Amino acid sequence: MAKIEYTLATGRRKNAVARVRMTPGDGKFLINGRTVLDYLKKEVLKLVIEQPLQVTSNIGKYDIFVNVKGGGISGQAGAIRHGIARALDKLDSQNRPALKSNGYLTRDSRMVERKKYGQPGARKKFQFSKR
Repeated sequence: MAKIEYTLATGRRKNAVARVRMTPGDGKFLINGRTVLDYLKKEVLKLVIEQPLQVTSNIGKYDIFVNVKGGGISGQAGAIRHGIARALDKLDSQNRPALKSNGYLTRDSRMVERKKYGQPGARKKFQFSKR
């Protein structure tokens, strides 16, 4: 039986969770079984998820397969970036300083603030009227 070598990592952003599997290869990139631009639709989001690969000079060296769920497209792109950065860190510890200095290994903890009862939103109040 052939030995399959790959690296698994998990990335998170808002409510999105991305499971990233990286194998040495020729740069194949699939998100939920679809190509990057077919899934993300925006060129900007494609650039976002390639940032860790550019910083570590690893574009085209790995095949990347991603399963992502939850949140919206932007949050999913952030989760994928976080997962790729973690996978690159696992693969080679030489990548860590570059990834850390650019903030790709830090989980972005900002979340949507919950709506409060008696109000129309999280912070917005109803207009005050004395009479």
